[in-house]
Amino acid sequence: MKKANLNEMTRGWFVGNFEPAAFKTEDCEVAVMKYKAGDSEKKHVHKIATELTTIIKGKVKMNGMEYREGDIIVMEPGEATDFEALTDAMNVVVKVPSVKGDKYFVD
Repeated sequence: MKKANLNEMTRGWFVGNFEPAAFKTEDCEVAVMKYKAGDSEKKHVHKIATELTTIIKGKVKMNGMEYREGDIIVMEPGEATDFEALTDAMNVVVKVPSVKGDKYFVD
């Protein structure tokens, strides 16, 4: 058994093909991401990975649509999204597979 702490991970990413990772694998990436109201991410796309975002707490906006606790958003490869936390929020994000460099910012 080994132990890690989420606070030691980069932006909440703790499973995937990167360092640091609590579990290193190319199969997927998993993160618990915490946001303050007003935090945002630029529009981006993944060419290979499918990205699933589950809203655990709060309200967020992605591509102009509002999502709340319990909503699961599935972004297929090639679908672009941006992100804004409308309230303090916490999300679980899963990307399948874990591919280094598969994040492309778009206008």
